[in-house]
Amino acid sequence: MSEGAGRERKPVVLVLVGPTASGKTAVSLPLAERIGAEIISADSRQLYRYMDIGTAKPTQEERRRVPHHFIDIRNPDEEYSAGEFGVGAGAEIDRIFSRGRIPLIVGGSGLYVRSLIDGFFDGPPADREYRGELERRVQAGGVGALLDDLRRLDPEYAAIVDPTKPRRIIRALEVVHITGRPLSALHRERKVEIRFESRQFGLAWDRPVLYDRINRRCRAMREAGLLEEVERLVGMGYGPGLNALNTVGYAEAFACRRGEITPDEMDVQFAQNSRRYAKRQVTWFTRDQRITWISMDEGRDPGQVADEISRRWKE
Repeated sequence: MSEGAGRERKPVVLVLVGPTASGKTAVSLPLAERIGAEIISADSRQLYRYMDIGTAKPTQEERRRVPHHFIDIRNPDEEYSAGEFGVGAGAEIDRIFSRGRIPLIVGGSGLYVRSLIDGFFDGPPADREYRGELERRVQAGGVGALLDDLRRLDPEYAAIVDPTKPRRIIRALEVVHITGRPLSALHRERKVEIRFESRQFGLAWDRPVLYDRINRRCRAMREAGLLEEVERLVGMGYGPGLNALNTVGYAEAFACRRGEITPDEMDVQFAQNSRRYAKRQVTWFTRDQRITWISMDEGRDPGQVADEISRRWKE
């Protein structure tokens, strides 16, 4: 008998990834319907309540059409990590399988996807004093100096971390401070046991077309009421200093609210920063050789793409 014969095969989850504005939501809905799936959102901002327009959150109608998980689970001032997501979403996957359904993970937050399908050590408990020191440095001089420190102490993680999310940079420096080891090394060495296998698909666009989609989407978000959404958040006591709101889209909207830029300038900066973020997402995902890429163009119907993925994931 060959090695591994007789072992129970792990169930398989389907993963759909891609950069911002690549059409993940539009494809995921018919795909979920075709294969009998429930969607787990692997998006580090859609998990926050009240942040709907700026995160391109699925609408209530879309969420009634297909069950979604890990949307609106935290308030904007509550912390949530990729490691917590990996554990929580892993448990949800077990529950979805128990209902006879297929888990469909959809998102562009690469670290969240990796935490869920590969598992990694999320690091030791926080050192509040050291974290506070780093947060004060960010407030005093921005995140640039901390990113330089991270490039020196953990160049592998610094190469992939989103520089617009200082909390992740702070956490990586905190882990080095506490353990004396880079977070990237701990991720490799202390993986969590994964009870399922995964099949990943990505939505690939020619860059000029993707960037045009991003430009149009950013303007549409402002026209849909992004500035008004920010006003509501402020009225609820949530300000630009929160990690959840110090992100692309909201940072530019807060600058516009303060009168530092005009709405048209906000559109330009929002689109520019979104294109930079998309480039980092593409870099992250293309490193993963397990992803099967689906060529996209404006003429492709999302249902046809869903049909292709549904057919290919069963091969």
